[in-house]
Amino acid sequence: MPAQDPAPAAPGGASPRIAVLIPCFNEEAAIGRVVAGFRAALPGARIYVYDNNSRDRTREVAAAAGAVVREEALQGKGHVIRRMFADVEADVYVLVDGDDTYDPAAAPEMVRLLLERRLDMVTGVRVAADGAAAYRRGHRLGNRLLTGMVRLVFGNRISDMLSGYRVFSRRFVKSFPALAGGFETETEFTVHALELGLPVAEIRTAYRERPPGSASKLSTLRDGLRILGAIIALVKRERPLPFFAAIAALLFLAAIVLFLPVLEEFLRTGLVPRLPTAVLSATLTLAALLSLTCGLVLDTVTRGRREAKRIAYLAIPPPPE
Repeated sequence: MPAQDPAPAAPGGASPRIAVLIPCFNEEAAIGRVVAGFRAALPGARIYVYDNNSRDRTREVAAAAGAVVREEALQGKGHVIRRMFADVEADVYVLVDGDDTYDPAAAPEMVRLLLERRLDMVTGVRVAADGAAAYRRGHRLGNRLLTGMVRLVFGNRISDMLSGYRVFSRRFVKSFPALAGGFETETEFTVHALELGLPVAEIRTAYRERPPGSASKLSTLRDGLRILGAIIALVKRERPLPFFAAIAALLFLAAIVLFLPVLEEFLRTGLVPRLPTAVLSATLTLAALLSLTCGLVLDTVTRGRREAKRIAYLAIPPPPE
C-alpha cells in the first residue's frame, strides 16, 4: 500500500495544491486523452489515476500520459473513491471519470468557484454536447427520478445527483465517510453535503460521447436499482423518524381496515366471531407503535451522529484564502 502524500501547505497566499482524481476500469481508449486534457486545463495539478483491476493497458497509457498511477483491488467505484480520498493529500480535489465524457476545460472555473466562494462541493451538471447519444435516455430519466427523490427528502439544492465530475474541498474529502462500494457513491456525496448543510454550487458542463473502444460500465437497470436501494438506506439512516413513521402509518392503516368489520359485527351482534382478524389487527397496531418508537430513538441517535460529523468537518482547516 503506497504511503500517503505529504500534507498540503498553502500558507501566506501560496497557490493551493490541486489533485485530479480519476478512477478507472478498462479505459485504455480514453484515459490518455483525459490525463492530457487535465494537464492542459490545470497545469499545476497532480493527476492520479487509480486503476480498478483493468484487463487492458489502462495503467500503461495513464503513466505514459504523465499521471501518477495507483491501484485498488476491491472492485467498485465506491471502493476506489474511498482509497483515493484516504491516500491523496491536497487543498482542492477534482474528481472525474476516466471515460473522456467530461470537458476538462470546465475544471478551472469549477476550482475558481470553489475557492472564491469558499465552497465544499461544485458539481458539473451534464449538458449533452453530441445529441442524445452522449447521454442515453434511460440514464437521463433515471437520473431525474433518483435526483428528484433526494431533492424531496434532503433539500432542493441539486439538479444532477449522479454526475461524475465534481470539485471538493479538503474539508469535504477528509470528513466524507465513503461507505458505498459502487456507483452509489455519487448519491453519498450529495446526501453528505445536504445533511451537514455544506456550501455547494453547480456549473453546467458539456457531456460528450465516449471515444471509440470505450464502453460504459453503468447498467441502467441494475445500477439504477442499486442507487435506489442506497437512497432508501440513506433515508432510513439520516431521516429515521419520517421513515419509521411512514411504516407505522401504513401498519396502523392496515390494522384499522381489518378491525372495522370486526367492530361493526361486534356492535351489531355483541360477538367477535373473527377472532384471528381481531388478533392480527391488534398485532399490527403494536407493530405500528413499535416502529414509531424505533423512529424516535433512532432520530436521537442520528442527531448525535450528525453533530459528531459536523465537529469532525470543522476540525479540518477551511480552503486557503
